[in-house]
Amino acid sequence: MSSLPDDARALAQVGVDALQRGDARKARESFEQMVRAGESGAMGYLGLAYACRRLGDHPAALYALDKVLALEPRNPRALILKADCLADMGDSRAASAFYQFAIQTTPPDLDVPADLRSELARAQAMCDRYTERFEAFLVQRLAGHDLHGNRAGRFRQSLEILLGKKKIYFQQPHTFFFPELPQVQFYDRSEFPWLDKVEAATADIRAELIEIMKDGSAFTPYVQRDPTRPRKEQDGLTDNPEWGAFYFWKDGEIVPQHAARCPRTMAALAEVPLTEVKNRSPSVLFSLLRPGARIPPHSGLVNTRLICHLPLIVPHDCGFRVGNDIRQPVEGKAWVFDDTIEHEAWNRSDRTRVILLFEIWRPELTAEERALVCAMFEAIDAYTGQKPIWSI
Repeated sequence: MSSLPDDARALAQVGVDALQRGDARKARESFEQMVRAGESGAMGYLGLAYACRRLGDHPAALYALDKVLALEPRNPRALILKADCLADMGDSRAASAFYQFAIQTTPPDLDVPADLRSELARAQAMCDRYTERFEAFLVQRLAGHDLHGNRAGRFRQSLEILLGKKKIYFQQPHTFFFPELPQVQFYDRSEFPWLDKVEAATADIRAELIEIMKDGSAFTPYVQRDPTRPRKEQDGLTDNPEWGAFYFWKDGEIVPQHAARCPRTMAALAEVPLTEVKNRSPSVLFSLLRPGARIPPHSGLVNTRLICHLPLIVPHDCGFRVGNDIRQPVEGKAWVFDDTIEHEAWNRSDRTRVILLFEIWRPELTAEERALVCAMFEAIDAYTGQKPIWSI
């Protein structure tokens, strides 16, 4: 208000005072005088819009708001007020769009006045209300269809995305992208019948794990710094024993001394279609997450493989997220997921969590495609003349 000429500032103050005492007609007169004088800017039109809405003159309020938004397209107060006017007029879809835009374009870390924070919270509540109404309507109209069967799983996900309950996640491999592969977060367990044998060996595998854990130096930090590459901190996990690894295979090579200590674990993996890429895959390990530790959101290197977890020691309050799907691990129940989709894990308990982790070929790849992927990486290694830096 301080940037306005004295006469315009006086009219603005009269208008604001009138609004505060509930005299919308007097407020409208003052703001109209400002507008006619041509010195009001966005503020004069916004005050006029508030006054007109209180008087029930929605067309005049919308006209004034369009003037504000022409000058300041992301003015949150104008956006919310326009949404209110549209809601008053029964256009909930348009109102929802303006409420959402006000929320999306106001940075959450912006230092905003308390009354504006309250208005943004009200806008979010209105969006939630519209979403609930829309969802209820859709459910009612689709009541004749089986939305809870296994065959409707993908469609259920699409509805959740449509309703804003889930985000869209895609594969984001850091090293190599193989096109035209499905974007699946967790795979259907039935696609991997060989997992039965792995799960059946859970007790034997866990017994070997417990013996390994008696050796305090058996696990090494999963994320280790390489002096030949730029230093990249991963939320404090680099060289941090909170996320530990005990490898049976590492970078495509067996670790003889470790494999010898866990023969039953090795036997359980005998029929698993592990990836085999020279100097790179497979990697098979016990993955340890200590109490209170968290693996931050990240994505893997290549989308030609999938990652398998067999939970072995799972205290309470452990979780795992891939994309939109959050799951709690259960001892002896394996899952298969695409690690090139953003994922994270946490252990909020007071005990250590440990899983068996290994990588397999994606079932969609043909034998010829797998051979080509192997040949390509071998060619890359031949070109560089160095063993690659490779990690799950």
